[in-house]
Amino acid sequence: MKKIAFFSFCLTSFLWSVEGSGIVDCNIIFEQRKAEILREIEKIDEQQQALQALQSATQNVLDQKDADLKKREAALAADKKELEQREEAIKKLLEKNEEILAEIKNTTQSKIGTTYAGMKDSKSAAILENLPESEAAMILFSLDTKVMSKILAKMNPQKAANLTQIIQKGPPFETQDAKQEIQGATEVNSQNNEN
Repeated sequence: MKKIAFFSFCLTSFLWSVEGSGIVDCNIIFEQRKAEILREIEKIDEQQQALQALQSATQNVLDQKDADLKKREAALAADKKELEQREEAIKKLLEKNEEILAEIKNTTQSKIGTTYAGMKDSKSAAILENLPESEAAMILFSLDTKVMSKILAKMNPQKAANLTQIIQKGPPFETQDAKQEIQGATEVNSQNNEN
């Protein structure tokens, strides 16, 4: 029995020593794991702070670009409005200039018509025969029909026939030659623009 009691005492001490070292080993493992977890949490916190800083910087850049874009849009809108106002002013000027030009042309035609009406028929016919057909037709058109008929009667019959055909078409008086000249000038301008 003494032997059994001694054996149990030895066994119990051995178990206590084994259990004590196991507890120590578990505590060491837990402390190491706890330290690793804390380091991981610190890394995650650092990454989260870096991400927030990056998001903040990105948002600042986007806000700045948005503000710049709005300024540019406002400047473009102002420029567009100014261009539209200038275009409108130019249109009004062109309309006014066209009215003045038409008035000058009518006055000139009236004066030329009065001049030719006051001349002898044969002299008027001779002068008109030497003018381009479109100009002669314009002058004849501005005259009274009686005066026009007297002048046409004094002209070369072929020239009078051509002028009569042009006058029948009505203003603007352009002859085939004038149309070809205009078309030729247009083609030359388009070729120059291409070069």
